Formats: sequence, structure tokens, C-alpha cells
Amino acid sequence: MPQPTDITVHQQSRVLEVAFDDGARFRIPFELMRVYSPSAEVMGHGPGQEVLQTGKRDVLITGLEPVGHYAVRPEFSDGHASGLFTWDYLYKLGSQEAALWADYEARLAAAGKGRDDAMPAKAGGSCHSH
Repeated sequence: MPQPTDITVHQQSRVLEVAFDDGARFRIPFELMRVYSPSAEVMGHGPGQEVLQTGKRDVLITGLEPVGHYAVRPEFSDGHASGLFTWDYLYKLGSQEAALWADYEARLAAAGKGRDDAMPAKAGGSCHSH
């Protein structure tokens, strides 16, 4: 598995630049990272339980905390900080960016939502079934 050699947070262009030791270099948009955050809050607790994220175009990464030697935990400006991005996952986001955007757009369309819609207000419980 390729290991990152350099990780840079670019606030102005809102991308996380990651260089890997296999020569790959990706500029992963914060928005993509946020809508694909590998956290229970976004991914749910199983297939079909994903929570569609909207209104994240302007989200910033306000902090980036290393987790062991295998991941980073970004803190986003909307308060979301529970996603652990492994090197493997960052590589996937970077290398499959076009497909992931297309999938995101398709899920938005299917839900009748726009990228910039506000997220619905949170209900009482953190885990609920639909």
C-alpha cells in the first residue's frame, strides 16, 4: 500500500494535497472528503444507511490530526471531526475523484437535493432508522 510522503492543507483552494511514495499526487477537495467522510455520521451503520451530505462546498479543514502511522483525522469547519481517513482511503478519494463526484451527483439527484442545500436539522437521536 502506498504511503504518503507529504500532506498539505491548502485553505485557499480548499484541497488536501497528498503525495504518495509511488509517485502519485492528489489534490483532494475538502468538500469531497467531507461528503465521503468514513464516519458513522456519514456512512451510517451499514449499506443503505448513508446520510447524504449537502451544503459542504465551502467547508474548510481547520485541523488535521495524525492517527498512528496509518491515518489522519481532519477537523472540518462545520464541526465534523469523527472521520478517520486512512492512507488507503485518501488514495481512493484521490484516484477515483471523478467517479466519486459522479456518484455523489447521482445520489443528490435521486434525493431531489442540490449540492448547496442546507443539511436538515439533526433529530434527537444520533442513530435512527429510516
